[in-house]
Amino acid sequence: MEDINELIEVAKDFIVVYGLKLVGAIVALIVGLWIIKLIVKSISKRLSKSIKDPSLSGFLISFLSIALKILLIISIMSMIGIPMTSFIAILAAAGLAVGLALSGTLQNFAGGIMVLMFKPYVVGDVITALGHTGKVADIQIFNTILKTPDNRTIIVPNGKIYSESIVNFSKEAQRRVDFTFGIGYDNDLEKAKSILNEIINSHKLILKNPESFVGLIELGDSSVNIVVRAWVEAVNYWTVFFEINETVFKEFNAKGINIPYPQMDVHIKNQK
Repeated sequence: MEDINELIEVAKDFIVVYGLKLVGAIVALIVGLWIIKLIVKSISKRLSKSIKDPSLSGFLISFLSIALKILLIISIMSMIGIPMTSFIAILAAAGLAVGLALSGTLQNFAGGIMVLMFKPYVVGDVITALGHTGKVADIQIFNTILKTPDNRTIIVPNGKIYSESIVNFSKEAQRRVDFTFGIGYDNDLEKAKSILNEIINSHKLILKNPESFVGLIELGDSSVNIVVRAWVEAVNYWTVFFEINETVFKEFNAKGINIPYPQMDVHIKNQK
């Protein structure tokens, strides 16, 4: 009976000591996360004013948030009574195992650093990477966020995106728009080229320097193909692309230039 009473007393002492610590740890966790949120929000506003590069500011904010949360967890473990020396030893051993397991994550972190250092793209650029095309909305610690023209969000790992080829459509101020238009073999080639030159030279968004080019590129199976190459400001690329296609279609029809489509002539020979 005395043993049971002693056991109850020990249990009470344990609950009083560690129960209060556990409650305090939970309260500290909730308050700590709230304070971290306020700190990150405040620093984010300051960085947006002092750092003009949104790629760098987004990366730093993401890194700061994770670092503060790790420090909070370590502090709470210390409050509960977990010896820090033992915790650090366990953390080091676990860190090695986790590091091996999360080698891809560490690669993504390194990739994010490389992106920020060498800037193959920045926030706002339109890129193609790993088969995805979109506008860079954010560069985070581990991932790059792309927004597609149809408003889809694509999350691309930084490690993979940096180790593969990247096509940056926004890097240069000017881009060349290439068109290929087919006309029938019975049409006047010089007339078609004259119409195309007139369309290109009269378009207000097409640059005069470098000069545009119109020439015969291929004698196809069903058409004579004419290539048109025109230079534009990068921001006007798609506007020019769609407008020129529509204008050529209308002008060719209006001026008697046939736009052929693939066809096959079949001759049936009747033999007795």
